[in-house]
Amino acid sequence: MNQTEFPAITTGTGDLAAYLQSNKDAVDADLFDAGAVLFRGFDVPDPQAFDAAINGYGEAGFTYEDSLSNAVRTNVTPRVFTANEAPPTTEIFLHHEMAQTPIYPAKLFFYCEIAPGSGGATPICRSDWVLDRLSNEAPEFVARVEEQGVRYTNVMPGDDDAGSGQGRSWRSTLSAETTQAAEARLAQLGYSWEWRDGGSLRATTPTLDAIRLLPDGRRSFFNQLIAAFRGWADSRNDSNRAITFGDGTPITNDEMAPAITIADELTYDLAWQAGDVALIDNFAVMHGRRPFNGKRRVLASLIA
Repeated sequence: MNQTEFPAITTGTGDLAAYLQSNKDAVDADLFDAGAVLFRGFDVPDPQAFDAAINGYGEAGFTYEDSLSNAVRTNVTPRVFTANEAPPTTEIFLHHEMAQTPIYPAKLFFYCEIAPGSGGATPICRSDWVLDRLSNEAPEFVARVEEQGVRYTNVMPGDDDAGSGQGRSWRSTLSAETTQAAEARLAQLGYSWEWRDGGSLRATTPTLDAIRLLPDGRRSFFNQLIAAFRGWADSRNDSNRAITFGDGTPITNDEMAPAITIADELTYDLAWQAGDVALIDNFAVMHGRRPFNGKRRVLASLIA
């Protein structure tokens, strides 16, 4: 498939919910081929219409409440929530949604309710294309992450910190009101942890896969390495300590540089128009957020 065919774009008018319900097989075929589909021109005036479109698509949801997402979000409907609420100046780097955890969705819906004044595009990137090039340009790195897997470390605050791209509290992340309940949840998930001064929690994942086999035999660079290495920095977190190989050895700048360069070269910036809806295959395509000016409101929903 040529890079120019990414993403697939479907233009139309009228009710998107009805379109998705009547054309689901064709939509899924486009999603399988392209990894991302943009729906433009349909009548999606508000979050309720977006919610109806998701229901029209007809697949089970994956709730924010039950996720281990690092981001602070607010539910608008039971299935729709705000995208990462980090400040407009913060760039959210390329990642697969929740690939830094053992629990992640298969697909993502995004909806632009208010287009930004400037900036604010959602960069998207095919991870199978990234891995194809990376296997040629950095084969030793690919072999090592494939053999060993990777681990992520994040320090979660006791209360939500909307000023950080990874500011969700441990109470919200783990659905736990007490340290004992948090520890029980972490143990269940296979994490290691350390309580820190001020009530924050340093948690390290079990070893997670960094490469995923897709249904048609393609392989995807399915992980959160780029976002963690480039963007997991705040008053609690040092991005240089966020990622390691499965054996605990830190992944260095030199080791990450080829993946970052290749992904940046292959990225398409989805410049939002009000009413746009995008459907993304979370196993095949990374996404992020560019900094922006003005009022931008992009909502999201996850598919199990």
